[in-house]
Amino acid sequence: MISSISSMNHWWWHFLENHVYRIPPPPKRVRTKPMQVLCVGPPRSATESLQQALLTLGYDHTYHGWDIVYEEPPIPATGWVRLARKKWYGGGRGSRAEEKSGDCSISAEEFDELLGHCVAVTDAAASCFAAEMIRAYPEAKVVLNVRRDLDAWHQSAIKTLVHVNESWSFWIASLLDREAFWAWHVYERFLWALFFRAPDGDMARAIERNGKWIYREHCDMIRGMVPPERLLEWSVDEGWEPLCKFLGKKVPDAPFPHANAIGPGGGWKAREDMATKRWVEGALTNLILMGLLFVCGCAVWMRWGR
Repeated sequence: MISSISSMNHWWWHFLENHVYRIPPPPKRVRTKPMQVLCVGPPRSATESLQQALLTLGYDHTYHGWDIVYEEPPIPATGWVRLARKKWYGGGRGSRAEEKSGDCSISAEEFDELLGHCVAVTDAAASCFAAEMIRAYPEAKVVLNVRRDLDAWHQSAIKTLVHVNESWSFWIASLLDREAFWAWHVYERFLWALFFRAPDGDMARAIERNGKWIYREHCDMIRGMVPPERLLEWSVDEGWEPLCKFLGKKVPDAPFPHANAIGPGGGWKAREDMATKRWVEGALTNLILMGLLFVCGCAVWMRWGR
């Protein structure tokens, strides 16, 4: 399940994306309300709990990494692959001017094509494109959601992100089902693989090897980019009060959500099981159809081809 990150701009991947696993591009969103909150902390830093909290505070819609693969088809994974390729590979094949520029700029208009219906964003999109979003939306407030215990965060990432990367059922489904291909492609080959610096393509080993220093470096980058009056460094253990004070909202009369636990019944496990079930079912359906076509082809050949 190791893919070569250095070759992600190779013609072979473009061929798979545009022909073998092609899906319609998502409809372009149009921004009707300004982007208000960017939650740019690393994954496994209460991202889904924070999404639910922001929805409770009226920030509708708050975008989460699950939206990349759970939105109504056509899923927007193709759009995020395009932006990831622009950031890390200079815009894609043939974009030599951008490749040589030594810089990457993603405009608010480009983000809005995927996030135009959102007023807040958290998880994968926000952490992987943190610097670009902070520049693109200069009026938005920035929340650096963190885990105070770095060792606990690292173990959480291994139990979830690495676990998914080592899932044979998901990987096999990605070979047989277009939606599963794009879900694997956007996360395991692009977003998390590149975020965790996997030059050899082994995203799981990259998290184990690099996770802690990347976490520290990412947080230091955010602190250096954002002026103090625009930034809140926050942990889920702090609950509603600092978050509401920073956003100018009244504290809700409800417990702070804790949505993304790892264990049975937790948000992460439920989401993972639901996604895997859908993708495996799609792959099995396609496998059965291919088998039927093969049997029919053999029958026709035996009847008429000899």
